[in-house]
Amino acid sequence: MKARLPNGRGGGASNMQGLMKQAQKMQEDMENLQADLDAREYEIKAGGGAVTVKITGKLEVTSIEIEPEIVDPDDIETLSDVLTAAVNEAIKKVSDTNSEEMSKVTGSLNLPSLGGFPGMF
Repeated sequence: MKARLPNGRGGGASNMQGLMKQAQKMQEDMENLQADLDAREYEIKAGGGAVTVKITGKLEVTSIEIEPEIVDPDDIETLSDVLTAAVNEAIKKVSDTNSEEMSKVTGSLNLPSLGGFPGMF
């Protein structure tokens, strides 16, 4: 016995094609956005501006600038702490931005693999 569904219900071939087109469009949008996010560059300052980290959307640190006043040969630990904080803040900024931007494309979909890790869908 076949179940009958009311007109407009049941996901016929045209509905499936529409869903496939939407999924394909979303995938293209996500790929384009990922390319844009990967190409972005961020500049993060730490230690009151004494350390500046430049990082790409692919989480590649491109430079670290250190102001001379923070360099104390007798206190390498402070410099190390400020560098660590700057790099961690830079990574967090890229990850947060990637997550926010991807959520605009995916809308209400809950796609756990889009957790802000560049290059991953």
